[in-house]
Amino acid sequence: MELLPAAWREVIRPHLDPDVVGALGAFVDEEYRTQEVYPPLPDLFQAFRLCSPDDARVLILGQDPYHKKGQAHGLSFSVRAGVPVPPSLRSVFKELREDLGGEPRTGGDLSDWAAQGVLLLNAVLTVRGGAPASHAGRGWEHFTDAAIRALDAKRSRVVFVLWGSYARKKAALVTAPQHVILEAGHPSPMNPKGFLGSRPFSQVDKALADAGLPPIRWS
Repeated sequence: MELLPAAWREVIRPHLDPDVVGALGAFVDEEYRTQEVYPPLPDLFQAFRLCSPDDARVLILGQDPYHKKGQAHGLSFSVRAGVPVPPSLRSVFKELREDLGGEPRTGGDLSDWAAQGVLLLNAVLTVRGGAPASHAGRGWEHFTDAAIRALDAKRSRVVFVLWGSYARKKAALVTAPQHVILEAGHPSPMNPKGFLGSRPFSQVDKALADAGLPPIRWS
């Protein structure tokens, strides 16, 4: 918790079980000490550093970080500049281009989205190299559910973007009527139906505009 920005600690802590967080912290410490774990420890809470709770107006929820070396850097779906764009993110960019037009994105770093109030959150924040979902069920879900509950407690609108069956289960955590939930299939190429054609970006911008909030500069 000491690595988490102070503003996020304040809003998340009321939703946390200290025993679960303590066990999670011990597990993550040991994994970073003894295994190849992604993202690198300095990037663990990058999503929270780039998007404060006051600024957050969109949540895009992923499942767990990329498990190949050099990909994960603490933002869901994002990779650093110069890293080849993974297949799921290529699908996201294809849908963005068909939804809004404009210049196509050529790099996979989504930090500019985060800087505009898009919390790019994975439900599980760490993974062993080469072992997808290896840190699932260890307590991260409790922690990131607390972050979702903290966003639900905001008085201003937050648009929750939930792609795929895993993310869509989190809709139950969003209860305040001022918020908007947008659901679609996962952008993985293994899921040819349900994402392409869902037009999430224009829907996000409309939901923000309806609440008097500026749109996101997606392209």
